[in-house]
Parts: sequence; C-alpha cells; structure tokens
Amino acid sequence: MTVSRVLNGATNVRESTRLKVKASIEFLNYVPNQAAQRLAGSEQIRIGVLHTNPSASYLSEFLVGLLDQASRSHAQLVLQKCDANDTESAVMELINNGIDGLILPPPLCDSKRLIDLVQSAGTPAVQVATGSPAEGLSAVGIDDLKAAAEMTRHVLALGHQRIGFIIGNPNQTASARRLAGYRSALQDGGIELDPALIAQGMFNYRSGLDAAEMLLSLEQRPTAIFASNDDMAAATVAVAHRMGMDVPSDLTVVGFDDTAIATTIWPELTTIRQPIAELARLALEMLVRRLRARRNGEVEPVVHHVLDFTLMRRQSDAAPRVRPPVRIAISTDYRNPP
Repeated sequence: MTVSRVLNGATNVRESTRLKVKASIEFLNYVPNQAAQRLAGSEQIRIGVLHTNPSASYLSEFLVGLLDQASRSHAQLVLQKCDANDTESAVMELINNGIDGLILPPPLCDSKRLIDLVQSAGTPAVQVATGSPAEGLSAVGIDDLKAAAEMTRHVLALGHQRIGFIIGNPNQTASARRLAGYRSALQDGGIELDPALIAQGMFNYRSGLDAAEMLLSLEQRPTAIFASNDDMAAATVAVAHRMGMDVPSDLTVVGFDDTAIATTIWPELTTIRQPIAELARLALEMLVRRLRARRNGEVEPVVHHVLDFTLMRRQSDAAPRVRPPVRIAISTDYRNPP
C-alpha cells in the first residue's frame, strides 16, 4: 500500500519513506504496468461531463483536454449533452448511472439550480471558467475582468476612442466580468461610456451577426469592436466585409478565447488566449485527486485555481484610419480645368 501511495503521488507518506521507495524503484528498474493499475486497487473512477456550450470551437478544445487527462488519470469519461432547460434530469441520469464526480463547463458552471442539485446529491464536482465559484466546490478559470481590461487598453493604445462591445450570454458570470473589464479600462483611459456602443450577444455566431449589424448601423459607428468570444468576433468580421469595410483598416475587431476559428478566418483575430484545454485537464486532475482521497478516507481541500491568459496579437487590429479632407476646386473656365 505504501508503494502504491508513492507511485500515485499521495501526500500521506513520510518523506524518508518516500525516498526509500523511490530508491528501490530505481534500483530494481521497476516500471508500473498501466493495465494492471487500471484494474488494481479501488474501482474505476467514472467522471460525468455535462455540456451545452453553443460554441463548437470552445467545446472541441475542452474535450481534447479532458480526453488527454482522462488517459493519464486512468479515468472513464461519460459525456452527456443536455438541453439548457433540462439540465436537472441530465444530472440525475448521470448520478443514477454511477458516476463518481462531475465536470461543469460553461454555461452549466453558473447554474445555481444545477449546483444545488449536485451538492444535495453529495456528488463531488469542479466548476470550469466560472466567475463566482460555489462554496464547497473546487473551480478553475482565468481572471476574465483583468483579461478584458487588458484587451480594451490595447485597443485604446492603438488610438481608438469609439470601441463597441458585444456582451456574452447574460446567464454566465464570465459575460458580466468581461463587460466590467471593458468599462474599467475605458474609465481608466478617460473615455466616457456610451451605452449605444454595447450590444447583447449570446456567445454564438448568429448573435454576433445581429449585434455587429446593430453597432455598424449607428450614425456614429465604432472604429473598433471587442466581442466577448471568437465566434461573435468572427461574425463581426463577416458583417464588416459584407458592408464593404476593410478589417482592420476601416474597423478593428478583437475577440476572446483563442479558439480554432480565430486562426481559420481572414484576417486572423487578435484575441485573448484562454487556455481551454489546460482548464479541462486541470479540472479533471483536481476531481480525480479529490475522489481518490475520499476513497482513502482522506480530505482533499477545496481549491480555486486561476490560470494565466495571453493577449494574442494578429491581423485584425490597427490604428483608426485618418482620411484627409476632400478638397474640390470649382472653375467656370472649361478650357483650363483645375
């Protein structure tokens, strides 16, 4: 049992004992049999993953991270797609089917009814990318407010004064925090907030089209638009092209997440890189560690990890275009036109 604990990275082993075990492993040139590890010891860990994210790009990266970590942790994933209005029955179905813990990605990470149900059932869970972790649950994410403020300051530094903003789904805490970051940066830059420059989106491409059309139809339209995710930013680029505008010469467009769509459209998007796959990996690692500790009669503390973000500058941002005034000379002498 002691050797097993050392191999699995358990913390309840004295350091002197750990060193002796590692020395023996090195002397014997021992390599653990992964197939045997899956069968030995306690029962296999089954992790339920509920998803209803409207962004296919986000979900794709999230699943890649989960699958990678599941292989390393010898855990079985049970994926469950659910309707936004039927999350409770989807959770109960997973719990009744014997899952040991739950991963809650956005937008489900912010559903109070869902979290109350999970906690009342006594099922360990980890929230991913929530701006407001629930008491008693571990969580992992980035600082959305700080990231949105940094992007807004970047656009201001380019010389833009009228910066439009497309909000994400109002049911997600990340939406409010990104909006707060945008407002904070404008205030710090001495720019008065114009409510007409804020449009509601839902984190999907369709809503991005509608929001961009509204912003670009204003009499005083923005010279830059910051969309709360890459899907809506890509939609904004499409609307600008349809209106005969050049991106970024006529309009700067920036996004958030750095999903695959950011580098598959033209021009490639300047965006905030949220490490989505790494968030998924860490969430699963945290949950498996908690479940194994509970099976060993140990208590794993609740933790809230905040990962770093990166501003990825590409081809969709530039200084606002300054057009020289048009001068028209009028002459009545048709033999000597101006």
